[in-house]
Amino acid sequence: MRRTLKAASAALALVAATAGPAQERRTPPPAPAQAAAIPVSIAVDAGSPGAPVDPVWRFFGADEPNYATMKDGRTTLATLGGLAPDRVYFRTHNLLTTGDGTAALKWGSTNAYTEDAQGRPRYDWTIVDRIFDTYRERGVKPYVEIGFMPEALSSKPKPYQHDWRPGSGSLRTGWAYPPTDYAKWEELIFQWVLHCVERYGRAEVASWYFQTWNEPNLPQYYWGGTQAEFFRLHDSAIRGVRRALPEARVGGPDIAGTGDQYLTAFMQHVQQAGTPTDFVSFHAKGNPELVGEGAGQYVRMGLSTQLKAAENEYAQIAADPVFRKKPIIIGEADPEGCAACQGPANAYRNGTMYSSYTVASFVRLQQLAQRRGLNLEGILTWAFEFEDQAPFAGFRQLTSGGIDLPVMNVFKMFAMLKGRVVPAVSDQQRALDDVLANGVRGAPDIGSIAAIDGNRLAMLVWHYHDDDRPGPDAAVRLAVANLPVALRRNPRVTQYRVDRTHSNSYAAWLKMGSPLAPTNPQRAELLKAGELASIAGPSITMQRNGATLDLTLPRTGVSLVVLEPGK
Repeated sequence: MRRTLKAASAALALVAATAGPAQERRTPPPAPAQAAAIPVSIAVDAGSPGAPVDPVWRFFGADEPNYATMKDGRTTLATLGGLAPDRVYFRTHNLLTTGDGTAALKWGSTNAYTEDAQGRPRYDWTIVDRIFDTYRERGVKPYVEIGFMPEALSSKPKPYQHDWRPGSGSLRTGWAYPPTDYAKWEELIFQWVLHCVERYGRAEVASWYFQTWNEPNLPQYYWGGTQAEFFRLHDSAIRGVRRALPEARVGGPDIAGTGDQYLTAFMQHVQQAGTPTDFVSFHAKGNPELVGEGAGQYVRMGLSTQLKAAENEYAQIAADPVFRKKPIIIGEADPEGCAACQGPANAYRNGTMYSSYTVASFVRLQQLAQRRGLNLEGILTWAFEFEDQAPFAGFRQLTSGGIDLPVMNVFKMFAMLKGRVVPAVSDQQRALDDVLANGVRGAPDIGSIAAIDGNRLAMLVWHYHDDDRPGPDAAVRLAVANLPVALRRNPRVTQYRVDRTHSNSYAAWLKMGSPLAPTNPQRAELLKAGELASIAGPSITMQRNGATLDLTLPRTGVSLVVLEPGK
């Protein structure tokens, strides 16, 4: 749901994810009983619908393409596709990487391109078809990342598969280098897209996104060539796409938001070269850190770092008179940069710290784009699942062993925000410039977004702080004005909740003793705990044309309150 507020006070945004590492085995600490609740007043004007809700949350991705076809990958994709059928997109690395399709951390392969003894191309779409078929059968569309370099085309092929593992190993090996023959590279892309059109249909493939490579401005990781060589690689790839499908949606460059001016150079290059560009994409990541010592040590999130990364790229786009009008995709938008890494600084992932962070970050990413008059079309969460790992192992993921994490339940909330944005103004929501400069330190960030769809009003409320520490609850009063006539008498009130004890499979797992191999009854209990829960309340008092609703929201909690006509 893209926050495209044209009115000064209208506020709609999105949320995303929840996770935290099993190696910590920490029961989420309750807020101190003696702490007084923070009074929060949120004014919602149901009679002032603005821009249509745009689900910018509906983009996801992962390093490992082959997980999609595995048991828990299929289940996770089905959940994602069910949120907004045929509107959810998935981006993945390694779609052209050479190998037998065996998955590993930060690795995957499809063996799409090899050469015979005479150097003639051989194309094999078997594995990549299986991946895309799995998406489409579950209502998910490809956000096609064109990469990485097949071994037979790599200008530095040996060693080819990297030996990366958490904490050690090299990432950039033969898959990361420019091709020996750019004509063969372009023809590979042409043949691939042509095959996709034949298999899935012209209109279907035209609805996908196509972009080249991943983070080419990070030479220590994803690109072993120069900037000029990447630009040539990109131009060749886009020519191949458009030769096969002239109406294909193409863009890039999906760079890492590092504070450099690479995006400006890219925009200047494609305009000078005449390379078609329908959308522009970049990444923005935060930077959690450990604060304190010993038993008092805790994770402090880096929300400001992520927002500053996005703002640097926004500024470059806004300065270009052509690109400032184009759709923007934040191709990876996350609290930190390594989904496959584990450790104490990632101890936020399994629980509600991640979900509340995503709300706060998505809202501000939209606000920053809106303030510059930019068209933010998507915010992509780089999180999926890690197959056959220990329960709640501490990866940045949406599910663990096929069990939904709190983050997934936040996306279920997003999917219920429909219709048009209405103003929702909280007196405890931190100001944009303050969060951009400082993150959320001191007072927490307690805010709201809302949408109305006919006679259905949905109001999302979050309670966030950068510090993963206990804090007081929020005593929230929603003052709703100008309700539709159908909601002015005995409306049905439903509250969905993600917090320490609701919609939280991780908390349930900790409570049962953190079993490494849950029994069938335990797994059934965890699956149930992973569902989006509805809870009692909030209490409601009807007024002439509106209502007040009172609820208590714990720190790092998220509530979705829905009003519908009563029977």
